[in-house]
Amino acid sequence: MSLVLPVFPFLLLLNLIVLVAIPDHAQAEYWWNASREPVGLAPDPAVTSEAIIQIYGARAYGWRGKLGIHTWIAVKPSQANSYTIYEVIGWLQRRKMPVLVIYENVPDRRWYGNVPEILLEKRGDGVDVLIEKIDQAARSYPYAKDYTIWPGPNSNTFTAWVSRAVPELQLDLPPTAIGKDYLGYRLISRAPSGSGFQISFFGLMGVLISAVEGIEINLLGLSFGVNWNSPALRLPLAGRKSFDLWHQPVIEK
Repeated sequence: MSLVLPVFPFLLLLNLIVLVAIPDHAQAEYWWNASREPVGLAPDPAVTSEAIIQIYGARAYGWRGKLGIHTWIAVKPSQANSYTIYEVIGWLQRRKMPVLVIYENVPDRRWYGNVPEILLEKRGDGVDVLIEKIDQAARSYPYAKDYTIWPGPNSNTFTAWVSRAVPELQLDLPPTAIGKDYLGYRLISRAPSGSGFQISFFGLMGVLISAVEGIEINLLGLSFGVNWNSPALRLPLAGRKSFDLWHQPVIEK
């Protein structure tokens, strides 16, 4: 840990430079008129018979979007004509309702104005079995009635819980998924991808090493790291930045 502290200011400065260089995806709007329209990332279940799993991430609403993302899971079993969404919604706690919700809807809607991206997608053979495992893991989530925006448990804590329980997904949650490292009173667990291992003190300080995520160091919820399989920097605020981006122009769709 003594080697980490001297490089922390350098990594933070590098992260701020990256933030200036990339487009601002966090759209600040009033929540009551912020768009929740779908963006066309989910196949139409009416004409798609195969099983589908999609895990989405979108910048959080308002100022929180500058820091991190909100994640959710969508599944469609074979022959199903709708998607089931598994999601933790924090404001439900204020109504004394469970924050974990399981419901049917269009999965690729904007998150209060912010465009989602697909963090993982699996389709076809063998996916129905994974969908059953996802459902079992979601229904066993221990914080279904608890929510704390930082350091967790929050929506990313839930997604990481499911991912650990279903390592076949090999989900690589980005460092902007603040809360993914929250383990409650446990100190040691598998990394959020379900591979490797991590040590985490209430999501505030820790380290993880995994073939999926690479290596990450977490300080107060800010995660810095390197992925060696698909070379990339892992930065707080900015997310996962492939080394290819330093040599190629960013093209907005």
